[in-house]
Amino acid sequence: MAYVIASPCVADFSCVEICPVAAISPGPDSRYFDNVEQLYIDPLSCIDCGACQDACPVSAIFPEGALPSKWAHYADINRQFFAVAVL
Repeated sequence: MAYVIASPCVADFSCVEICPVAAISPGPDSRYFDNVEQLYIDPLSCIDCGACQDACPVSAIFPEGALPSKWAHYADINRQFFAVAVL
């Protein structure tokens, strides 16, 4: 089960910097950066280490199975970003 970034994301990049497998995108140098509202975790790359959750200053990252019900749809939003984007 992967981690998921939900609505409160402020894209401060602390999660990007700490992720040991570069599963979080887009970074500021990505062509997608200016066109997205938040960062996303690739569920196929995420190794479930939890480092991103601990680093998030606004508590926007959850294990997929622990997403609050009001943000459950963010699991699909994160997956969709990587299905469409060619990083």
